[in-house]
Amino acid sequence: MKLRKAFTLIELLVVIAIIAILAAILFPIFSAAKEAAKRITCLSNCKQIGEALQMYLGDNNGVFPIFYAYMSQPPSGQEGHKGVETQLYAYSGGKDVFRCPLDFGGPYVGVDVPGAKSYWQAYGSSYRFTKCMFSVVADESSGNNVPYDYTAIVSESMVSSPSETRIIRDEMFPIFDTKNVQDACDRYGYDCPPPYNYYQRWHASGGNMIFADTHAKNVSGTANFDNAVIDPEGHRTGDIAPDGGTYYWACD
Repeated sequence: MKLRKAFTLIELLVVIAIIAILAAILFPIFSAAKEAAKRITCLSNCKQIGEALQMYLGDNNGVFPIFYAYMSQPPSGQEGHKGVETQLYAYSGGKDVFRCPLDFGGPYVGVDVPGAKSYWQAYGSSYRFTKCMFSVVADESSGNNVPYDYTAIVSESMVSSPSETRIIRDEMFPIFDTKNVQDACDRYGYDCPPPYNYYQRWHASGGNMIFADTHAKNVSGTANFDNAVIDPEGHRTGDIAPDGGTYYWACD
């Protein structure tokens, strides 16, 4: 009768070490592949939103939807909630297209809307609508539940550079992180000292934008972000506005 030779302790340890090394090599690759897939889905959603907006404009004489931002009273999903996205539901096929799979929320989301873990859950959209590119209506348009006291209607015919003009963007960009851009707080207002820190990492690099001609693309770096046109007149995000700040602060 033959006796089977068992593995020695050293042989087992070698096998375990090899498996651990392979895992250390492969897990980051799998993680990166998973994020890449989500990033593609996020950009695909942007393209669908652009198409939905194009259909909306066709049915509304080229006039952009009414602007709202961060409407939490009531929050998304509850009766009476208002947002740019709700005006596009009939063209987008519902609300799911406004969710980026990389929407991990931010430090303030759960405070503003208890239980919410994403901007999509709290406000109805993972994407930020550019105020200067949508129609502001006095006592109707609101930001953070506070109505605006002026009216500024925007139509397609007013846009000077449609292919360069950002109308919608991902809520979070890596350039908003002070670890990546030293003056990010002053420049973009997200990653600031408590209690004004709104930043949460979503993308490893870049972020998505939808432009006035309704095409979408991924944009990386401060230069490309700041160079995007942000209002119908053709001012760029990083240009200095009459009040001394940038057009980012005036329009974003």
